[in-house]
Amino acid sequence: MTVKQLSLPELVDACRELGVPGVGLWREPVQSYGVDATAKLVREAGLTVTTLCRGGFLTAIDPDERAAALADNRRAVEEAAALGTEVLVLVSGGLPAGSKDLHGARERIADALSVLGPYAEEHGVRLAVEPLHPMYAADRCVVSTLTQALDLAERFPAHQVGVTVDTYHIWWDDQAPAQIARAGAGGRIHTFQLADWTTPLPEGVLNGRGQIGDGAIDMREWQGYVEAAGYTGPIEVELFNDALWARDGREVLAETAERFVTHTA
Repeated sequence: MTVKQLSLPELVDACRELGVPGVGLWREPVQSYGVDATAKLVREAGLTVTTLCRGGFLTAIDPDERAAALADNRRAVEEAAALGTEVLVLVSGGLPAGSKDLHGARERIADALSVLGPYAEEHGVRLAVEPLHPMYAADRCVVSTLTQALDLAERFPAHQVGVTVDTYHIWWDDQAPAQIARAGAGGRIHTFQLADWTTPLPEGVLNGRGQIGDGAIDMREWQGYVEAAGYTGPIEVELFNDALWARDGREVLAETAERFVTHTA
């Protein structure tokens, strides 16, 4: 998503040229290119698919909508398995229209995980519940902190459900370092993502993720917390940024790789 202006073949070529060993993929371009074709493309380039994003949106109240969401998440699990990644990232979903019941929405997520966790295990996939910054709670994700994400995940085995640690969403939370340690102790850090916090935020706030090094977040500090918790997996960079998307994608990818080296340990 950081360089969504690149086609999948262009992305794979650029990663290979820059020595980037893995890529986190999003479902929409994968579906457009074809799941099997994408798996073949990435595999033949020698790249690892680090995660697939995204499943989730599990807060609906209407029975038909809930059934459709579960069906879509089962497909997402199958796509992840076909791509050879062990991790499906979940964005849990916001409040249903007309509802103000955050607790009920979170319980419906837990109900869905009780179905999806075992299904994911059957396919060799782990679910990674991603807490999003509280500004997204109403419309996108009622899980706003690592504490809330772990309270959900810990109802299930760690090999079924864990969490995503994303600097953009948790850097403000003084409880997050302790929650990273908690997640690590339980083997529940399933992926670690970097993006910086820059202001002013754009209208709609979704595409406000800053390039590494441009904002307020100390990437080394958060990397230190995650590694101290025992995480040894890939570190992803995930940027939603209109200005970056308007530039040449290969240039952005090269810049991002350079920033990664500069601002991580």
